[in-house]
Amino acid sequence: MQQRRLGSELSVSAIGLGCMGMSYAYGGQPEAEAIATLRRAVERGITFFDTAEMYGPFENEKLVGKALAPFRDRVVIATKFGFKIAETGQGRDRIVGVDSRPEHVRAVCDASLRRLGVAVIDLFYQHRVDPAVPIEDTVGAMADLVRAGKVRALGLSEAGAATIRRAHAVHPIAAVQSEYSLWSREPEAAVLPTCVELGIGFVPYSPLGRGLLTGAIRDRGSLAADDFRRTLPRFEAENLAANQRLLDALATLAADKGVTPAQLALAWVLHQGDGIVPIPGARKIRHLEENAAAAEIVLSADDLAAIDAAMPPEAVSGRRYTDAALALVDG
Repeated sequence: MQQRRLGSELSVSAIGLGCMGMSYAYGGQPEAEAIATLRRAVERGITFFDTAEMYGPFENEKLVGKALAPFRDRVVIATKFGFKIAETGQGRDRIVGVDSRPEHVRAVCDASLRRLGVAVIDLFYQHRVDPAVPIEDTVGAMADLVRAGKVRALGLSEAGAATIRRAHAVHPIAAVQSEYSLWSREPEAAVLPTCVELGIGFVPYSPLGRGLLTGAIRDRGSLAADDFRRTLPRFEAENLAANQRLLDALATLAADKGVTPAQLALAWVLHQGDGIVPIPGARKIRHLEENAAAAEIVLSADDLAAIDAAMPPEAVSGRRYTDAALALVDG
C-alpha cells in the first residue's frame, strides 16, 4: 500500500485501522477474531493502528499490543490519553471527565506502555483538550516523554486551529485526529488548512460516518441495544430515514464507478490531501479488505464534483454528537 507522512516523524500506510470497535462502543468481538483481523491488516500492507486507554477502558490497548507483537518493527501504534477514568463501573460509564494535567500525562503513558507491551509509543495523542489545563503545560509534559524515549511523536484529537498552533509552538505536532467524512466536514473550515500550513498530518476517524456511509445501516434495528451509536443524534430514527436519499445517491455513484459506497467514501477522503490518513474501523476481514482496496481508487475532478453534489453537508440530518459530547470538542 502507498505510504503517507504524518509530520516529519512518521511514515504510515495511506489507510490505517481504527481498533476501538473491536472491544468498545460497537459491541466488541471475540479476541481470536480481532487478532486475526489485526494480523491480516499487516499482511494487507496496513501499518498504522489506532487505539486509546479509554477503549474498554484499557482492554483495547492490551488487544492491540498482543496482536501486533510479532510485527512490532513493521507497524506504527497510536494511542490516546486525556480522559478521567473511574476505577469502578462498566464501559462508557467509567469515563467521568477529562484530565490532561502533566502528572496524569506521565502516569498514563507508563500505563499504556505496559498494556501495549512496547518500549515506545509511536504516536501519543491528547484525546480531548482539557479546558482546565493550558495546552502548553500538557504538550510540555508530552514533549518530556519524547525526550525520555517513551514516545516518538505527538498528536492532538478534536483540537481547534488556535489550540493546534499553541501546541505546535511548544513541540512539533505530527498529527491531528478529528472526525471527518462526507458527512462531517467541519475540519475543512480551519483545522485542515492549519495542518497543511504547519506540515501536520491529519487523521480522520469515522471516515465512513460510523458505518452509515457503507449503506448497511438502514434503521436502528441494525444496531445492538448497547451500541454507542444509539446515543448519537444522526442515528435517531427520523434522521436515519431523512438521510436515506443521500445514501442512495452515494450508492448510485459507487455502482457507476464499480466500487462499494464505503470504498467511494474512503477514496473521497484520501483525495482531500496527501497528508490525510483515514482510520476506518473493521471488525471483519472482508470489511478490512474492502477498505484497504479503496487506496487504489482514482477519482477524477468530475468524480469529486459529483460526490460533493450528491452529499452536500448542509443536507445531512442530525448532528454527529450530543450537546454533552460536543462540549468536549475544542472550538
